[in-house]
Amino acid sequence: MSDWQRTTLGQVMTQVSRAVRVKDLTEARYAGVRWYAGGVYDRETVPAEKIKGTTLYRIERDDIVYNRMWATKASFGVVKDEVDGCFVTNDFPAFTVNPEAILPEYVEAIFHTASFQSEAVGRAVGTTERRRLHARDFMNIAVVLPPLPIQERIVEVISAVDDQIAALAAEVEAVVKVRRGLVGRSADTAQVPLASLGVVSQGKGLPKEFQGKRTGTVSWYKIADMTGPGNKFGYTLADTRLTPSEVAEIGGVVAEPGAVTFPRVGAAVLTEKKRIVDTAGALDENHLIITPAQGTNSEYLLTVMDNFALSGLVRPGAVPSLNMGLIRSTQVPWSWTENQSIGAALGALRAESRALAAEAASLRTTRAVLVSALLDRTIDIESAELEV
Repeated sequence: MSDWQRTTLGQVMTQVSRAVRVKDLTEARYAGVRWYAGGVYDRETVPAEKIKGTTLYRIERDDIVYNRMWATKASFGVVKDEVDGCFVTNDFPAFTVNPEAILPEYVEAIFHTASFQSEAVGRAVGTTERRRLHARDFMNIAVVLPPLPIQERIVEVISAVDDQIAALAAEVEAVVKVRRGLVGRSADTAQVPLASLGVVSQGKGLPKEFQGKRTGTVSWYKIADMTGPGNKFGYTLADTRLTPSEVAEIGGVVAEPGAVTFPRVGAAVLTEKKRIVDTAGALDENHLIITPAQGTNSEYLLTVMDNFALSGLVRPGAVPSLNMGLIRSTQVPWSWTENQSIGAALGALRAESRALAAEAASLRTTRAVLVSALLDRTIDIESAELEV
């Protein structure tokens, strides 16, 4: 396959700058670039009078964009239709490709490879975590470039996998929507205080010297574990895992399966994440916990809390926080009829969501391996087409 060439990004891309004066704008739609090649997204819209700088830069479809402050986190992406026309600051260099040499989608595939991400980290400079990758160093990164027809076939194969992942994600959202829509339909639905449904408590701080240890099997959940592998639909495993004696030594209180928990303080409160404890474990002090009372179905309680916006209880201007007294007195819609009749169905739907999400996660892992194998020619593209 001598028609594959080794070149640099600078040979197939050109840096572009579409400067716009802030004073000529009424507002600006800012774009961001997610970590680990997660794509360019519409971050927020800001009124022009609140923008500190004097110049922004417009990005357009098929631009290659990266965040030079987070190159060590693979903050690289390609502009799609939904962010066409958005603005970025000068910390987001933008480039256009030579369409006769390389496809934007092929560049995107390159961004997902471990070899490219490692090279970007090595070229970033600075002394903090936010080491910067200058445009000239980004452009000097070497890439393998097959002919355009082969690039197109590689992109097609990857897109087929992406379509499967997107379909699974859509299924997950559909199941979540059905689950949340089942509660609050009964005629006996009424507002009740959370204190009447269970015991509200707060987790206990995890000493720094224990954080991240894996000496046992008892999880000690931190807020960051809410987004950890397998925890989106219920706490199953924490990054910190201690022995029962260690948990007892530092005063941890183990929450049993069925407890419902959510963030107590900080920006995490505004994310509206709620979790049910599936695998018993201690929770840190940034959690508030509702241990269901006798007769309170934990699956029904979780679903009611999923539908309730805790962020609406936060006072404007303050550090987002919730306390036990506030939560105890908070009124939520509750039906004792539904609580008794549909708990099992709600649990089954949550289990289905977890299974679909796990399948999507597995497919993402397969995708990463496939991309690297296609680009380093470990897998022949014709064979890959037959198997997808």
